[in-house]
Amino acid sequence: MNTQIINRVAKSNLITIDLSDYYPKGKRAVIDIKNWLKEGLVLIEKDFRQSLNNYNWNQFKEHHIAIFCSTDAIVPIWAYMLVQKHLNGIAKSITYGSTETMESVLIIPIIESLDLGYCKDKPVVIKGCSDEKIPRNAYIKLIEKLEPIAKSIMFGEACSSVPLFKKK
Repeated sequence: MNTQIINRVAKSNLITIDLSDYYPKGKRAVIDIKNWLKEGLVLIEKDFRQSLNNYNWNQFKEHHIAIFCSTDAIVPIWAYMLVQKHLNGIAKSITYGSTETMESVLIIPIIESLDLGYCKDKPVVIKGCSDEKIPRNAYIKLIEKLEPIAKSIMFGEACSSVPLFKKK
């Protein structure tokens, strides 16, 4: 008996979107302001400014940077602004917050600019596994953009997906 295996997924009009295809490239770094605070908790303006002036900012050339403070210190907003000032013209992008916040800030405008017209009235699978750490916010933004146009939306892989939306 000659049984040929047929790949029904490949023959379907199913569209797979992999957010890692749109993941912004470039080196990432985090800057923790606590390193310039006295005992990690107190900002002394004169010392803070001097530390920033003496710091080697060129190590962050073409990096995407997240600036935050890992302690419970009360850090005035101008302190973050001073750090950002030193990174201007060196870093590729600068964000306040965690690495996940930075990744969201980087990928959301890319998702918002996607032309998803090719998904109109088609079943769409949003790929779940990726080599890149895609922020959850990106998936939320993508389904928000797809729901008005797609016939159906699933999450995962074509062979084992979780249904999320189906047009009535």
